[in-house]
Amino acid sequence: MAIAHTWPGWVATGFLWFLAFEFMMGAATKFWPGPTFFGPAYAIKFADWGWPSWFRFVVGGIEGMCALLLAIPYPEARFLGAAVLILVLTGAVVTHIINHHGAKESCAAPVHLIIMVVVALATWPTQWMDVLRPGQWS
Repeated sequence: MAIAHTWPGWVATGFLWFLAFEFMMGAATKFWPGPTFFGPAYAIKFADWGWPSWFRFVVGGIEGMCALLLAIPYPEARFLGAAVLILVLTGAVVTHIINHHGAKESCAAPVHLIIMVVVALATWPTQWMDVLRPGQWS
């Protein structure tokens, strides 16, 4: 079942493009060397959270690729992007829980985790081989 068949197509597409924009901005801020509009530099944040500072590039790269997958108009691509983001966001939620952050600092990750679960369920492929079949998106 494609997400465009359950909602009006333009609403679903607009919402997914907005999510893709959010995750692309998140990826860009992880590559930004200095302070961001979210606070201090992510190199400092990742070190404070107990991760190596270079790990922000890994997370940012994954977020950027998944943002592109969310913007592609194929349900299989959107499912793959949402599924990988579920893993990344689960790590973010666990990191915030372990570091005892307040509600203001740690509300975005669980909210986006729930949204990605809904997107993954809405774009769930009928056949698992449809997700990784070579040449199907061309």
